[in-house]
Formats: sequence, structure tokens, C-alpha cells
Amino acid sequence: MSCVSAEMSLITSPTTLPLIAPSILSADFANLGNECSAVIDGGADLLHLDVMDGHFVPNLTMGGALCASLRKALPTTYLDAHLMVENPMAFIESFADAGANLFTGHIESNDDPIEMANAIHDAGMDAGLAINPPTDVETILPYIEAFDLILIMSVNPGFSGQAFIPEVLEKVKIVSERLRPSQRLQMDGGIGPATVNVAKDAGCDVLVAASAIFGTDDYAAAIEGLRTA
Repeated sequence: MSCVSAEMSLITSPTTLPLIAPSILSADFANLGNECSAVIDGGADLLHLDVMDGHFVPNLTMGGALCASLRKALPTTYLDAHLMVENPMAFIESFADAGANLFTGHIESNDDPIEMANAIHDAGMDAGLAINPPTDVETILPYIEAFDLILIMSVNPGFSGQAFIPEVLEKVKIVSERLRPSQRLQMDGGIGPATVNVAKDAGCDVLVAASAIFGTDDYAAAIEGLRTA
């Protein structure tokens, strides 16, 4: 089971903000352990794992076994599992057992958000709820209280390297006004030097970046640039 606790959680009790979360979807999978170690050594706060089932989104990616391998290689790193799947509750126990710290499912999935939040917390993980760009923000508002993190997608999920959708910034503003100090607001998709400031100004304090970090020759400089832009 994941050893994360509410008192010690990077999400609910961050020592500094914003948090920078490299998405390993853009890493070199033939050299994944070294790539992930390098971004953490370069100043990243956590690792973002994009899990896709080929049904909820038109792509198929990593599962619990990869999360377990990263936990073994990086025993103290906070692992953020983003489940872009039709039934995220079916995977809660397996990702907890694999060492995930944060488990995020989608409001658009088939599972009840409150039941999902309770199950994630019962499994010892922080709980996140994500919303896609086309989904009305009103859909997620009744469930915010139950979660530790809200993830607003700034691209349509499925593939890295997509262009940022600026219309989602209005969702960020609406959600950010409703969060407790212990809750985080994450943005994923198209985050880079040209978009990071508008995301932060709108209220995001956990920034997922893929190619903007892994596509550079200097991970530390890319991470620091996103944090301090």
C-alpha cells in the first residue's frame, strides 16, 4: 500500500509552490529510470504518470507494473498517477500496492466521484479529480470538497505535445476560488514557457509538463524556468 499520509503529503502540505510535475509520457522509455532520476535531481517535485486504457482516450500507455518499477527505483519520490480510463476504481488497489501517492480519475469516467474519492483515501493515497476541456465546469463543482487535487486538462487527453487550449483558464479561475488552502489545482497539457504564466496567474499551483522538460537538453534549467517564470 502507498505510505502517503494526509499530514506529510506533498499535495496537502506543500513546502513550496508551484509544484513541477514532469510527465513521463515524453521521457525516453528505453532509459526511463535514468530519465526520471535526472528530472528529480534537476529539481522536479513529483512525477506524473499518464495511464490510458485505449477506450477512454485513443491511446494505450503504462500500468501498475511501471509505477511499481519507479517506486523501487525512486523510493522517496512522490508518484502522481493520472488514470484516463473508463473505470478508475478498478485500478485503485493495484496502484496503491504499486506505491502511487496520488490517484486521479476523471469526472467523465463511469465511476461515482464520491465513491472514488473515498476508495482512494481508504487505499492510503491522495485523491484527485480531473476534467476535460469540453466538459462544463459545473459538472465538477459539487465534488471538489471530497478531493485533495483538481486537475484541469488544457488539452484533450491522449497524447503529449498538443497545443494549449486557452479557454480552460476560465475553469481554473472558477475552481480555484472554491479550494481550501490544503487543496491543489493542477494543469496538464501544453504547459511550457509560453503558457506557464497564464496557468499560474489563473490559479494553478501544480504544473504538469512533458516535452517542455523532457524535450530539452537541460532538465534543471527547464524546471527552474517553469517554476520562476
